Amino acid sequence: MIVQETKPIETIREMLKDVKKIFLVGCGDCATVCEAGGPDDLKRMEEALKGEGIEVTGTVIPDTSCHIPDVKSQMKKHAAEVEAADAIGVMSCGAGVQTLGTLYEEMPVFPINNALFLGNTERFGQHVEFCSACGECRIDKLGAICPITRCYKGILNGPCGGVNDGMCEIGNDTPCAWVLAYERLEKQGRLDNLKDTSPPKRWSAHLKPMRHLNPTLKKKMEEKEAKRKAKEAKKAE
Repeated sequence: MIVQETKPIETIREMLKDVKKIFLVGCGDCATVCEAGGPDDLKRMEEALKGEGIEVTGTVIPDTSCHIPDVKSQMKKHAAEVEAADAIGVMSCGAGVQTLGTLYEEMPVFPINNALFLGNTERFGQHVEFCSACGECRIDKLGAICPITRCYKGILNGPCGGVNDGMCEIGNDTPCAWVLAYERLEKQGRLDNLKDTSPPKRWSAHLKPMRHLNPTLKKKMEEKEAKRKAKEAKKAE
């Protein structure tokens, strides 16, 4: 889940200083879970914007704001409300904001939320960062504990000298990732894993912007390309 929060009203006020009418888009997935893009959140934002002298011409909450075809379909149902607005405000992560930016290139699109991190849910309303989506997962030898994300310093061969009673020196009740890995590997009888050192992180595996095709679609595209080439080759004969 993309953990996010709504920007402070002072930031939103400055961002929308030239906007008189706005259409609001939420997100029925991550933003709703984070209480930053669901029905109640859009109502609160509409009231807040009203207090700033900004009229909300309409709202919509797609199931997932990062799904471009679905958002496009949902927005068509609100064409008149969008047409009446000066801008679009999006209460989702940056992916959702850029979905709307892609669909409305000639209209200002503003991010109402800040995306914080890729989070796991520990309990309802409480999230923690376990994964940085770095493109090259190596946690098989560390008891499924990621030091890139869960170690403050991202040390691949740890721990550092700052660990105290199993806790990270940064405080905030953050356990040392390397202590967690040790304890878990000990339970599994796999402590020998810690004798192996990890090579430097290959960050080139995560060059941006990333793009991914699921295997079924990739196969279909390869078959289509093969047919096209075969057809061209036949014509050339």
